[in-house]
Amino acid sequence: MNEMDKTLPGTNKPDQILAIDHITKKFGDFKAVDDISITVNRGEIFGFIGPNGAGKTTTIKMIAGLLKPDAGQISINKRNLAEEPGICKQDTGYIPDRPYLFEKLTGYEFLQFIASLYNLDPEIFSKNTAHYLKLFDLLDWQHHLIESYSHGMRQKLIISSVFMLDPPLIVVDEPMVGLDPKSARIVKELFKNHAARGASIFLSTHSLEIAQELCDRIGIILNGSLRAIGNLDDLQLEAKTEHTDLEDIFLELTGAYELQEIIAALRSG
Repeated sequence: MNEMDKTLPGTNKPDQILAIDHITKKFGDFKAVDDISITVNRGEIFGFIGPNGAGKTTTIKMIAGLLKPDAGQISINKRNLAEEPGICKQDTGYIPDRPYLFEKLTGYEFLQFIASLYNLDPEIFSKNTAHYLKLFDLLDWQHHLIESYSHGMRQKLIISSVFMLDPPLIVVDEPMVGLDPKSARIVKELFKNHAARGASIFLSTHSLEIAQELCDRIGIILNGSLRAIGNLDDLQLEAKTEHTDLEDIFLELTGAYELQEIIAALRSG
């Protein structure tokens, strides 16, 4: 049995780590996220894709507790995020696309700071930090100020800070931005291993190749609304296409038909 197929004892319901129930978010008169519902099961990597401005980052910030929905609710590990934000955030690791780090701390001091927020056991902290700093070639940089880090190094530090916590849910916004090919491959394997141990990943990405390679199911958001959700076969059926490539399915479902004309024009030019 796949980890994501595990059910709660005595029920037929999947063991859900994340439940998004009819959430909506408005900025003035603009509805950035419009009544979307998603569940992510234990052991599942869920991909979240859509065009620029579709509502991906707004949704992610609501899951991470950085924005409050105007309607609907979010549950993490069966606890309501609005009612028990502290406990829910303890169960969630958040990897943003542009991490804000305290530049006057060293890399090691930053990891200590994150560990203190999550009450991480000192022995686990020592073991996990050594592992991930070595994995991402940051051992020689751990006592340097973060202000001297490149963008890729900062990304590897924030990823290390989340994986050292080993949370039930990791929420990721564009995880591969700034990473070299070696580090990107390591991150993919970390995601797979985390899910295989029964945790869950909610992954927003513009890379359809990454989504197709890693994700058990994918949700496509368009103009703030959930356009389609399911595995590749489900999306192919929804798109009414014979194409099995996620890029073709995505373009069909998001109505980007004019792209074919643009590509043809570029090729002929």
